[in-house]
Amino acid sequence: MALPPLPPGAGPLAPGLGPLGFSTVGDAANGLLPFGWDVAGFQKWTLIYLGVSSLAFVVVWLVGYLRR
Repeated sequence: MALPPLPPGAGPLAPGLGPLGFSTVGDAANGLLPFGWDVAGFQKWTLIYLGVSSLAFVVVWLVGYLRR
């Protein structure tokens, strides 16, 4: 028994949704990242986010330690 085919636009590359996962590294480099991102921009903003969140953790930890 075969499954019925998906309606147009209901697959993993539905318009505006982007892929749910990549099968190769080249998929992201070929422009399949959502919201018009490229790999370099995604890496840059990821590092900025991780740096800011780490700094916030250290500040909260220091304030808690100094108030003790």
